[in-house]
Amino acid sequence: MKILSYLFTICLALTSVAKAQENTAALMPLPNLIKTSSTNNKLDIRSATSFHYNAQTLDFAASQLSKVLQQRLQLQLSAELNTRSASNLAVQLLLDPSIQGAEHYILDITEKQLSIKGSTPASVLYGVYTLDQLLLGDAAATQQKLITPIFIDDSPLFPLRSLMLDPARHFIPVEDVKKYIDQMAKYKFNVLQLHLTDDQGWRIEIKSHPKLTQIGAFRKPKEKATAGDNGFYSQEQIKDLVAYAAKRNVEIIPEIDVPGHTVAMLTAYPDLRCDFQKDAVFDIDSTEHKMLSAANPKVYSLLDDVLKEISSLFPSKKIHLGGDESDIALNWAKSPEHQALMKKLGYNQPEQLMHYFFNKVLAAAKKYNLHTILWCELDNVRMPANKYLFDYPQHVTLVSWRNGLTPKCIELTGIHQNALILAPGEYCYLDYPQYSDDFPEKGNWGMPITTLEKTQSFRPLYDLPKDKTDHIIGIMGTIWGEAVRDINRANYMTWPRGLALSEAAWTKQELRGWDSFKKRMYPNILELMKNGTSVRAPFEIVSK
Repeated sequence: MKILSYLFTICLALTSVAKAQENTAALMPLPNLIKTSSTNNKLDIRSATSFHYNAQTLDFAASQLSKVLQQRLQLQLSAELNTRSASNLAVQLLLDPSIQGAEHYILDITEKQLSIKGSTPASVLYGVYTLDQLLLGDAAATQQKLITPIFIDDSPLFPLRSLMLDPARHFIPVEDVKKYIDQMAKYKFNVLQLHLTDDQGWRIEIKSHPKLTQIGAFRKPKEKATAGDNGFYSQEQIKDLVAYAAKRNVEIIPEIDVPGHTVAMLTAYPDLRCDFQKDAVFDIDSTEHKMLSAANPKVYSLLDDVLKEISSLFPSKKIHLGGDESDIALNWAKSPEHQALMKKLGYNQPEQLMHYFFNKVLAAAKKYNLHTILWCELDNVRMPANKYLFDYPQHVTLVSWRNGLTPKCIELTGIHQNALILAPGEYCYLDYPQYSDDFPEKGNWGMPITTLEKTQSFRPLYDLPKDKTDHIIGIMGTIWGEAVRDINRANYMTWPRGLALSEAAWTKQELRGWDSFKKRMYPNILELMKNGTSVRAPFEIVSK
């Protein structure tokens, strides 16, 4: 009954938006500069037969604009490519090199003309997405096939705005990933991190080591290959997915998690295990807390091959190599070969072997022109924490994630001059339940509740002075897959909290507010549902 009541409230909210003709009522994330018009006159393009764009690189943005005009206004305007000026046309998409910033767009709607300008195809595409939201919010004018004048000059707070999917735990088919990209792109997320390997699965084809997928991609080998526990992406599928995302200004960054979270790899190639585990029985579906050997040259040879093939598949030349939750005490600390290696290197703590391991792996990544990202691990999993777990090289980008440790990560990365991405669990872990007794109902290890209001309250600059936060390059919402079996559950966990994160990453803090966010969220929730996207109805916020 609560959910039905909430959906009724959404309908009332949308009705009030329509009556008020608020063209800003569905903007998400909120643009950083909006100038509304004092005129009551509207732009009428019903007599137009075409619109103009001035560069072939805008083909995709033009196709998206055609869809917006058809869907919102039921107008079929042909897209005309003309590198010369066409100032007489009412609708224009323009590449303008004088506009600074790769994602900076200017959307200018007057009584006579609609123009979207930017210096890159990505920036123009973002202007199209914003126009779509203007038409969605301005229901009364849109129904009359009219457009309310407005001026928007907009660019993001952070250059990196990321979401993460975890097909390693439960495989997500390519077409489902594409649909997820479609939605995240509309809210101006520009990075999708794919967690491709973990204990429960290796999900990317590596031709030089076929057992990684022949064995490692089958969490439950007795089930059908198409089951959510089994499957992998071929290299051709990866290339197709990367190209699909790039059109929508989404960069795909692969994550190959080492030296922990590697049971699938160790099951496929037992020679890579620590010496005392070589004959142990590993089960991809249930074995955990194992690590690659840091003392075995075969490990570095295989990882070199993996990095070489990865580098040819992802044009971004970025790779996340994990580095988190390595259970050193149960692996390297108990291993005779690692004790001998420690003695040889003059180490007195097994944690120091992380230096040795990553020096070799990072050298291989550098050889293939890959920029490395790692999870930021400190000398304690909660406060008090004082230093890095090991000395991260300055060229490595780190990601904060453990609950309560992000302020310390900001401090340490500032001191050591590491670029930092923020994914604090208390705000950004979207696999956490959104309400008491809500999903996940299985695989829940005692996850804390992260409500929509909690996520919306995230202040990524932590009210610190600018010189203490200049090295923060973005934020990431993560959907870990232990309890997320398919894309419908992934979407349910993402939306609407993902809307809040999109705004935290794009919009200046002084422009954000809970009441404003709630009003603009309602039409977007309904729009997601109309597009067939699973969302959670946050009924609990109605009374707040």
